[in-house]
Amino acid sequence: MPAAITMQSGKLNVPDEPIIPFIEGDGTGPDIWRASVRVFDAAVAKAYGGKRKITWQEVLAGEKAFNKTGNWLPDETLTAFKKYLVGIKGPLTTPVGGGIRSLNVALRQLLDLYVCLRPVRWFKGVPSPVKRPGDCDMVIFRENTEDIYAGIEYQAGSPESAKVLAFWEKEFPKEFAKIRFGTQKAAADWQRHLEAIGGPKRDASQAPLANGAYGYVGVGLKPVSYMGTERLVHSAIAYALKEKRRSVSLVHKGNIMKFTEGAFKDWGYQVATQYFRTQVVTERESWILGNKEANPGLSSEDNAKMIDPGYDMMTPDQKKKIVAEVDAALKLWPTHGDGKWKKLLLIKDSIADITLQQVLTRPKDFDVIACMNLNGDYLSDALAAQIGGIGIAPGANINYITGHAIFEATHGTAPKYANLDQVNPGSVILSGEMMLRFMGWAEAADLIIKGMDGAISAKTVTYDFERLMKAEGDTTVKKLKCSEFGDAVIKHMG
Repeated sequence: MPAAITMQSGKLNVPDEPIIPFIEGDGTGPDIWRASVRVFDAAVAKAYGGKRKITWQEVLAGEKAFNKTGNWLPDETLTAFKKYLVGIKGPLTTPVGGGIRSLNVALRQLLDLYVCLRPVRWFKGVPSPVKRPGDCDMVIFRENTEDIYAGIEYQAGSPESAKVLAFWEKEFPKEFAKIRFGTQKAAADWQRHLEAIGGPKRDASQAPLANGAYGYVGVGLKPVSYMGTERLVHSAIAYALKEKRRSVSLVHKGNIMKFTEGAFKDWGYQVATQYFRTQVVTERESWILGNKEANPGLSSEDNAKMIDPGYDMMTPDQKKKIVAEVDAALKLWPTHGDGKWKKLLLIKDSIADITLQQVLTRPKDFDVIACMNLNGDYLSDALAAQIGGIGIAPGANINYITGHAIFEATHGTAPKYANLDQVNPGSVILSGEMMLRFMGWAEAADLIIKGMDGAISAKTVTYDFERLMKAEGDTTVKKLKCSEFGDAVIKHMG
């Protein structure tokens, strides 16, 4: 009998016939959904011989919802996702005009789906711009509810922007002075310089010159909290331990934004050592323990010099801090010493811009990545390019505490291809694989991976991959329609 998935004692309780709400999506969404749902049903049927099945319940969002109800995101849709916990969706159009800026972001915020989970893996045969795409095997935990994606920003020239600027000028004048064109005078000075070198003349009574006492400046807020960081990093580490991954990298730009991105890094380490002390080792602890193992007679001061090359130039207080760090790490010897730390989960951090280089040049150095919202957005799509593009990149938005989760396509709606039965359904198919695994139906999820791997290895692919494969000189590739690719995946399940 169809029933809702529930959360009991911190664990999902999945009935044999769960009700799963779905949004087919806009643009190419219907084509993709028709192919994908057949794959899901086939995998479940084959894995469990009819003992389990999914009851699909369509809910509306996007253009279809607006055309039928006049509402881009009806209350009934949110109610369904809240009630049934687990759902799946295709790509959605961003509404034109005011109100909701992004339906995807709205769903994440309204359901408090604080983790954006993006696995990155390569299927053999998928065209890639890098030499060794198989080295790219990562899982990104992107914080979903904070950072600049909170959407707290005000347009240049608006009354709200002026109020924020006035507040900063009054309460934090030194910080306000750092806004290069925060005043009308600064803007006017630049305009005079611009005109002197032949630039355009502007009417001083109109934007961007006229904005009261203030410059024509858009302003935004970047909220980063301890609690938001705690639950994101805790989820990432718990996942890494469960899946027997090697490391968790805290990616940040804390060298510049010390009290937001830097705090994320510091809090992340605190979460690791507070909740998982016997199961993890930080990178600096691994250096300290490794140094001591290589040289048992090494003093704490000499160990400090080895982990911080600038030690001799530090102040006495700074030196004491590093030595105290060494001593604290050495107290872990009973659980971490004599090489035991090598078997533990490694917790480290990486500057965001360096990370974007190193995931290309040294992808094996990264495994699970925990990061803030904007950095996660950049990294997810950059990594997707290495394994075939966002057309085959799955994603999920999850609250591990309540059990709410929405699995989704990571690409756009591609309206010019709508109803042509052409596009690659891989992103939604693999998002469904993630959903089944989240539900504990690993056998069905494994069949989808087997089917995808088989279809691609057989060089039976949609036009996007077919074009790239032929460009690489492969003349044996066969182009399939969206629906036909779904058939191929089912066929290769065995």
